[in-house]
Order: sequence, then structure tokens, then C-alpha cells
Amino acid sequence: MNHIEGTVKGVHGLDIYHQAWVPEGEVRASILIVHGLGEHCGRYTNVVNYLVPKGYALYGFDLPGHGKSGGVREYVSTYDDYTETLTTNYQRVREAQPDKPIFLLGHSMGGLIAAAYLVDHSEDFTGAVISAPAILIPDFVTKFTVLLGKVLSKIAPKAGVLGLDANGVSKDPAVVEAYINDPLVFHGKTTARLSAELLDKVFWVNENMETITTPLLIVHGGEDKLANPKAAQLLYDHASSKDKTLKVYDGLHHEVFNEPEREQVLGDVSAWLDAHL
Repeated sequence: MNHIEGTVKGVHGLDIYHQAWVPEGEVRASILIVHGLGEHCGRYTNVVNYLVPKGYALYGFDLPGHGKSGGVREYVSTYDDYTETLTTNYQRVREAQPDKPIFLLGHSMGGLIAAAYLVDHSEDFTGAVISAPAILIPDFVTKFTVLLGKVLSKIAPKAGVLGLDANGVSKDPAVVEAYINDPLVFHGKTTARLSAELLDKVFWVNENMETITTPLLIVHGGEDKLANPKAAQLLYDHASSKDKTLKVYDGLHHEVFNEPEREQVLGDVSAWLDAHL
């Protein structure tokens, strides 16, 4: 496969890092990846290695304040910083692969971003794969933490509010260790501003998800402690897509693409993509 990487100027003049993995032969379709909170697009190696040989070109980017992109870690001025960044990268994929189908793949916070984007842009994608969508407030986030985040967002927007338990990422100790030792993964606390912006978007998506009409594949680990598995059912029940599939995998944790059973998950994703070309 061919690997391409670079940066583009994004919101607030930030350098936004992007990379692509393109088959050496014919490209059947493109997949645009939106990563989760604190991580980066380079963590989707399993997805890349499985799908590129099948003719899919994968495109990823690091959100502002994440990975190799510029910006204060896990901070945004507004949620629109993410929306604009996704739009820029969608256009980049469209230019790179004109007339090819484009699928959206969003994981966790990236699943929230993807779902919110589809509310207004359902027609832009042939289909979307949503993994562990963060469209419900996790059980470990207390009402006090929610209130604190809202208050600090106004008076101390860059103050840290809440961290994630790395052990919830996967049941594979090697994946957890790699996550902890990855210098591009942010292990501090999410800023108050980002926490408040994401919370507002969670409520907004819940109120508007019925306008989503894109064909959907929703996947979630049944033992996910970082994103409530009920969120997958919620999205499935309320999206207006006539073509939608829900798969909840018993015993799997948050990152279903990095679990020991990933071959089953990736096989399901590949089969769904093939069926929608």
C-alpha cells in the first residue's frame, strides 16, 4: 500500500495532520476515519491492514488538540472546530478519489462527531460505520462533574475536569500498555470547555438523530465501560436510515477493532462495506 502524510492549515490557523493508506491497485471506495477522545488516527492500524488489501483507501486526520495536530490538548473554542476540520478532510478525500464512494468511520467521540455531522450531511456519504458512539453520558460521569464542567467552561475553559481509565480501552493487556505508552495519546484530563461542548452536542444529537438517513453499521462492545452500549441501540432505534444494522459483541470492551476478537468485527465491517458498493 502507499502511505501519504502531511499537514494542512485548519481552524484558528492550526496545523492539522493527516495521513492516508491507499491500495496500489484499483480503489473501490474511500473511508474517512474520525478518531476518539485523546487518541489519534495512527491507532487504526488493524482497520488499515484489513481493509486496504480489499481495495479500500483509508484517510485519517488528527483532530485539533490531538496527536500530531496543533492546538491545546483536548481543547476547542467551540464544537464547530471539529465540524470544520471534518469538512476540510472530507473535501480532501473527495478531491483525491473523485467519483468514488466515501464511507465515514467514527469511533467513540469520533462516533459522536460522525453522528452529529450526518444530521446535516447524510447525503455526502455512501454509508457510515459508527463504533461505540459517545451519544450518552457515561455512567462514571457524575452530575456534579457535568455541572463543574459547565461552570469551568466559562471561567477557566482550559482547566482539566475528567480523565479516562486506560484499562477500559481493551481487555488485551498489550493494547492497554501500548495505549499508555503512546506519546501521541493524551493521558491528562479533558478540558472544561471541550467537556461542555461535547455534552451540549450529546443532547443535540439525541434531539436530531432522526434526521440521519445514511446507511448505518453500528458496532459496540457489550462490556464497554467508557461508552455506554445503550448508545448504540439508541442510535439504531432513532436514526431514520432505512438501511441500518446493529452489532453488539458480547464480552468486548471499548475498542472493538483492537480486541482479540477483532477479526470477527473487521470481517463484519468488510462484508457490510462490500454490500454497499
